[in-house]
Amino acid sequence: MEFADEAPRHTRITKVISVAAGKAILEDYTRYPADVSNLYFLNESGDLVWYAERPAPETHYIRVKLSQDGRTLSGYTTDSTACEIDIKSGKLLSQIAFK
Repeated sequence: MEFADEAPRHTRITKVISVAAGKAILEDYTRYPADVSNLYFLNESGDLVWYAERPAPETHYIRVKLSQDGRTLSGYTTDSTACEIDIKSGKLLSQIAFK
């Protein structure tokens, strides 16, 4: 699935979550650069606001969804960690490893 109004930074966009302040973008983690998060947020003008903090430098996000209250994102990573991410800052609020 392609998202016509968004241009991917490195691979392809797999999910867009729209909120009042902008859009959280998840790109395919396969062959995504290891030094940057594949989950990021763009404001209404399309400017980068943040890259999501990761539980470990070598991990990427596989899935993400908006919480019911709209304040956080719930994500799951390549190293089997469930994460809660602040929608305003991209900071990691909590994490649980399922190894």
